[in-house]
Amino acid sequence: MTAERSAPTFRLLFILGAPRSGTTMLERMLSAHSLVKGGPERHLLTPLAHLGYWRNVDKAPYDHIVAALGQRAFVESLPHQAADYWRACRYFCDSLYGACMRDDEKRICLDKTPEYATIWPFLTKVYPDAKYVVLTRHPGAILSSFTNSFFDGDYDAAQQHDPILARYVPALAGFLRQQEVSFFHMRYEELVTEPAVWIERLSDYLEIPFEAGIIDYGSAPNRRAEQGGLGDPITVDRHLRPSEAGMNKWAVEFAADPVKLELFQTLIARLNPADLEAIGYPLESLWQPLDSVGGTGTVPPPGKTAYRMKRKLIVRGRQLTRRSQLVRKTLGWLRLGCDVLLREY
Repeated sequence: MTAERSAPTFRLLFILGAPRSGTTMLERMLSAHSLVKGGPERHLLTPLAHLGYWRNVDKAPYDHIVAALGQRAFVESLPHQAADYWRACRYFCDSLYGACMRDDEKRICLDKTPEYATIWPFLTKVYPDAKYVVLTRHPGAILSSFTNSFFDGDYDAAQQHDPILARYVPALAGFLRQQEVSFFHMRYEELVTEPAVWIERLSDYLEIPFEAGIIDYGSAPNRRAEQGGLGDPITVDRHLRPSEAGMNKWAVEFAADPVKLELFQTLIARLNPADLEAIGYPLESLWQPLDSVGGTGTVPPPGKTAYRMKRKLIVRGRQLTRRSQLVRKTLGWLRLGCDVLLREY
């Protein structure tokens, strides 16, 4: 006998935004609310969106083309076809989010995973009734922070590893233009300059009481115990509340370095101006921060943290693996050995 599935007793909230755009800071603030349960990035829906039925997994250890054909044939044989598949995805996620919220008095389950912005068509099909918060930041700030945090200022290496603006600007713009699900959009610069105003507006959207104390996310009562997992604590852990200190640091850096400025201008030229306007940074005002800073400023390198060092090791390791056939061969033998030795574990 199949057990009846009860409706979840909580609501889901997703924060969408590019890496280095302030999403971790916003998650920390909301997690301090008495009715919101946040935590490390879950990355639950991204792999689910690439299981084969909706998108191909080119690197998966099976024939993804055959798998996709088989899944489509099977789903088309179901009574409600694609609707049954969407429902199954929803049940899968509901069971895991439900386990996270079990025995918890909070009413909102918050998942902040930046990569979700790139799969929003899938995400909104699975959860059309969820709440969505979109946090955008000046593209120059994202590019500078991403490169200086993980690539020691090497913009070419950063672009080869992840063309972050080309991936996230169109994705976020597409979500902000859609009308199928509701959302709340705010810009990073607005949040750090007027946090009380924007957190109160966000609370209204989420239909929860405004708790002014959550703005001081780093204070002792709000400091979260579970600091592990994925996420980006490089800057957010340095402050107790939103800070304007680094808001235009990118402009100082680019104004002082014509090569970096030219690269940024090239990357912006490749983007659709309508997408830039949609995320809140139209071309006519995009360059204003550069006009307000001098051309002789310097940007101090970010401090050393365990998170930053782990990210750098991963990035450098991938670069070395791509360049060296010997490294790839050695790692292949190591993986085979581990697979054999750990077969029963």
